[in-house]
Amino acid sequence: MKKLSVIALVGVGLLAASCNKEKSAETAATATEQKVAESKGEVLAVDVASSVVNWKATHKGGMAPRWGTLNVKSGDLSVEGGQLAAGNFVIDMNSIKVDPASVTEKDKKPADLEAHLKNPDFFDTAKNPTSDFKITSVADLKDAPKDAVAGANKTVSGNLTLSGKTVNVTFPAKVDVTENSASIHAKFTVNRADWGIKFGTSEADPAEWMISKDIEIAVDVKAKK
Repeated sequence: MKKLSVIALVGVGLLAASCNKEKSAETAATATEQKVAESKGEVLAVDVASSVVNWKATHKGGMAPRWGTLNVKSGDLSVEGGQLAAGNFVIDMNSIKVDPASVTEKDKKPADLEAHLKNPDFFDTAKNPTSDFKITSVADLKDAPKDAVAGANKTVSGNLTLSGKTVNVTFPAKVDVTENSASIHAKFTVNRADWGIKFGTSEADPAEWMISKDIEIAVDVKAKK
């Protein structure tokens, strides 16, 4: 029994190490819903054709990673004095796609996984067809975390609504503003359980955590005149 216990402990250690290794983006700081930043200055419409939200998730121990995309449906970014002041964008949850390259098992199909992500186990898109992000603040970033997106120069906070619940998230981002455009590029990790999306995340028995609670989100939103 003692030998088995040691083996079990080693297994847990390897599992934790594997999970940490798979994580490639800083976890966003979270808080309760905050006051949305006032739209001021010049308001630029989000270019939905060139904007996208990428996502990545894994199974237990970082195994069988899945990744894909979500379409940006609408939004705008406000620029004042050459700086991003406010903004928002809406995500079409029914547009969720699983990249076929991430599904290597012969008995799995991307379309089946997409359907599962849309059902009440996860995002319940029939009830919540959209998600949205509304900026609450933008501040200068001096020292970007090592896992931040390349060129990160701002700290962006905003209210992220998923499955009908709103949580404020804060993350490093690369914000570019030119005479005719503005863009936000960021990569961060959130715990889906914070939004009540708890399928496969039983806290009672860690051995039953079949799907990681972490979701890596990569935002690439562009707006122009």
